[in-house]
Amino acid sequence: MKILVCISHVPDTTSKINFAENDTKFDTNGIQYVINPHDEFVLTRAMWFKEKQGATITVVNVGAAGAESTLRKTLAIGADDAIRINAEPTDGYFVAKQLAEVAKNGSYDVILAGKESLDYNGGMVPGMLAAILNYNFINACTAITIDGTTVKVSREIDGGVESLSCNLPLVIGGQKGEVKESDLRIPNMRGIMMARKKPLTVVEPVAFEATTSVTKFEKPEAKGAVKLIDANNVGELVELLHNEAKVI
Repeated sequence: MKILVCISHVPDTTSKINFAENDTKFDTNGIQYVINPHDEFVLTRAMWFKEKQGATITVVNVGAAGAESTLRKTLAIGADDAIRINAEPTDGYFVAKQLAEVAKNGSYDVILAGKESLDYNGGMVPGMLAAILNYNFINACTAITIDGTTVKVSREIDGGVESLSCNLPLVIGGQKGEVKESDLRIPNMRGIMMARKKPLTVVEPVAFEATTSVTKFEKPEAKGAVKLIDANNVGELVELLHNEAKVI
């Protein structure tokens, strides 16, 4: 079984975010990058298939040379090889088109991706990728089992969990819950040394123009000061809720 895991190179959630060029571009200065958390969960699940069912794992990223540190980490975790598509990820459709080209050339049985990246939260790439490839697609997955060409999946829905069954080939949008957080892999020294010898191939993007462009980024408004009211002063509380907050 051949598994392709799509990896996003995203800012650490503790990073302070700023914008440049009149708020039209993300400012990368001083930013630490990590594997997109949703992608880390599906990569860990892919490792289970490798260890239990003999699957091979290729990881792929659409990004500039700076993303190679993240790809090397996935190799240290246990992926067999990596592909970097040498292009800045301009929008979801552009990314899906680039990933589809790699998927077509590799004839993968299963494509795993986080349901969304935690930088732009678009949540569109896995579905678009499945549509381009004409693969089955299941999103928001929290459990996957594969038996031959049959896949059984659990996914979160409003108010519960849905169990589904379908055939390969398949694109899965995974999320937290795919594995336990305690099962996430931390690269050890042996894995890091082995990762240096594993192939990381750089390919050029297929010709395709992005269909969207960024007009402006805006940060959320700063939270206002908190007013503390004495627990016995109900009248003042009511007045503030009515005249200032205007909620009553």
